[in-house]
Amino acid sequence: MPGVAASAESVKYLVPLDTVVETAGQGAVFGAGAFAGSQVFIVLRISEIIEQESLEVSLWGSADGKDWGSKPLFSFPQKFYTGAFPAAVDLAQRQDAKFLQVRWEVNRWGRGSPRPYFKFGVEIAGK
Repeated sequence: MPGVAASAESVKYLVPLDTVVETAGQGAVFGAGAFAGSQVFIVLRISEIIEQESLEVSLWGSADGKDWGSKPLFSFPQKFYTGAFPAAVDLAQRQDAKFLQVRWEVNRWGRGSPRPYFKFGVEIAGK
């Protein structure tokens, strides 16, 4: 997808590419470092998905890596298809956020296997 790539050395992964999930979960705690308090570019890359399911991905911030508050810094709209979905996020909205974490919810309906299946990753890069 044009305009969605950043230079390889500036891209970090909040969720490694091609991570397979079948249940709700969360990524590892990521030290925000130089990203803290700045504008960042995040990309949700969904490489595999099956029909009749949805994925909801959100970005959370924390001052101490333990207390994540009650609201995410950013949430992608619910996704039903593969693709690259970019977003600009201003981390200055939470100046104390020294740690970041991606969380996801999955949903499956209809016929076939009742278990959802997704393969995705989440990138972060400075603007």
